[in-house]
Amino acid sequence: MQQVKSCGFILFRGDPAHPHKSFLLMKHLDRYDLPKGHVEPGESDLECALREMTEETGIPISAVQIDPNFEYRSVYYPQYARFNDEIVEKTLIIFMGWLDGEISITTTEHLGYEWIDWQPPHQIQLQTIDPLLATVRAYFGD
Repeated sequence: MQQVKSCGFILFRGDPAHPHKSFLLMKHLDRYDLPKGHVEPGESDLECALREMTEETGIPISAVQIDPNFEYRSVYYPQYARFNDEIVEKTLIIFMGWLDGEISITTTEHLGYEWIDWQPPHQIQLQTIDPLLATVRAYFGD
């Protein structure tokens, strides 16, 4: 079975201690996603996540305060068009970042983006986003 690893970020704006915060989701035609992508040879998980974030949103690394205490990992088994629709073992690693102030977003691989108010529980995407948000909720103590 092919193994695939994808790394990315859940990005929040607002103060981590403030209850009114929102997080960024990227829009595809029929679903939401996070800024994330596949690890390139020689690249660490965090380097991949930062590169993908910048490529997909235009947000510079310098604008992100990385939460050193949060890392989400999940393994699931999707069909992958890249591998002739075979089922693969996919590892998803998500880091958390905070943005200071308003930041301009430039989408390159998505139709758009949306800032979603943090009002758990969320029901956005059953397989990947909802479990991540449940982990974030527990991390925040909400």
